[in-house]
Amino acid sequence: MFTVPTIDMDRTGKRITDLRKEAGMSVKDLQDVFGFATPNAIYKWQHGIAMPSLDNLVILAAIFDVAIDDIIVVGTNVDAQISA
Repeated sequence: MFTVPTIDMDRTGKRITDLRKEAGMSVKDLQDVFGFATPNAIYKWQHGIAMPSLDNLVILAAIFDVAIDDIIVVGTNVDAQISA
């Protein structure tokens, strides 16, 4: 048995919101950068309902001038058992 890290989606969403605000950007601004027809995906990220894809995380990191690790919040570890 070993402990594996997990992504805290709620805290990651809050982090995305905080970084967006620190950058002086609105949700509409991000929507335009990503070319999304609606802001729904961004709201889902911010509320911890969904995670941005890896490609979108790379874009967010570039927009906010941070490392991807500064966006993702690692949460409580989970015990797991791997069988061969």
